[in-house]
Amino acid sequence: MREALNEFLVVLAYSTKTQLAVIFGLAFFVGTMVAGDYFTSHLEIHGILAPLTDVVREKIAHRYDKAALASLAGFLLLAVKCYKKDRKRLLRF
Repeated sequence: MREALNEFLVVLAYSTKTQLAVIFGLAFFVGTMVAGDYFTSHLEIHGILAPLTDVVREKIAHRYDKAALASLAGFLLLAVKCYKKDRKRLLRF
């Protein structure tokens, strides 16, 4: 178990693409969540449809959540792909 952890950390340390994919995944996830919170908190409907403001906010916030999770999943899949490629290159498997 200890060897597997060492191998993982060594490959991760030398794999710049994997590191960037993980960092970008987290950055885009947090950025999308913050942007969604900002835009939905400033959303206000005037007039007759004003009571629907909360429903529309929830729908839009849910879409921002899905977009943030999709970007995180996409970048994590890219990180796994880059990790496998660099593991094969570094350890000659």
